[in-house]
Amino acid sequence: MSVPVPHLLVPFLLVVAVLTVTPGPDMALVLRYGARGGSRLAWYTGLGCCTGIAVHATAAVAGLSALLATSAVAFTVVKLVGAVYLAWLGLTALWHSRKGTAATGEADDTGVEVMPATGAPTLTRRGCYRQGLLTNLLNPKIALLFLTLLPQFVAGDEPRTATSAVLAAVFLIIAVAWWRLFSLLVGGLARLLARPAVGTALERATGVVLIGLGLRVALERA
Repeated sequence: MSVPVPHLLVPFLLVVAVLTVTPGPDMALVLRYGARGGSRLAWYTGLGCCTGIAVHATAAVAGLSALLATSAVAFTVVKLVGAVYLAWLGLTALWHSRKGTAATGEADDTGVEVMPATGAPTLTRRGCYRQGLLTNLLNPKIALLFLTLLPQFVAGDEPRTATSAVLAAVFLIIAVAWWRLFSLLVGGLARLLARPAVGTALERATGVVLIGLGLRVALERA
C-alpha cells in the first residue's frame, strides 16, 4: 500500500521549516545542555523534544488534542504546569551559573552532575532526553499547533486521517533533522562555549530566557 503524497506538501514544508527554527523553550534547553555537554548531549535533548512532538502529533491525528481546545480547564492546567516547569528550569540554570556551585559529584534531578576534580559540570544522556521530552509534553501550544495546522494542508479530496498522519510524520522528520544539525553546530562551538566566562554568561542568559518563556506561557490564552 503506497503512502499518499499530500497535495499541499510543498507549502506545508515551508511553514514547518519556519516553525522549526523559530527560537523557543526547546531551543534554549538544547543550547544550554549542548554548551555544557557537547553535540552528543544536545542531540539527546533534541531527541527528547522530538519524542514530545511525536506524542502531540499522534494525539492530534487521533483527535485527542481536541480536548485541550474545547476544555478551558484542561488547557489551563497543562499550561500552568508547563509554565512552572519552564520557570523551574530557568531558576536551575541561574543556580548552576553561580561560581563553585554543586561540586559534590552527585547528579541532581535534572540529570546534571559536577565533577569534583575540575568543578566542570557533565550531563547524563537520560537526564537531557527527559528534560527535552517534558519541555514539549507540557507545552499545550504544541498540541494546539498540530490540531490547527494539519487540517489547513489537507485538500478536500484527500483522506483526512491518512493525509494528516503523513503531514505529522513529515513534521517530525524535519524536527529530527533540525535538531541533529543544531546539535552538530553546538558541538562545533563547544570549545568556545566551554570557556568559564562564556559558559556562565550563557547559563545565566538561558535561565532568564526560560523564566521569561514560562511567564509568557502562563499569561497566554488558548
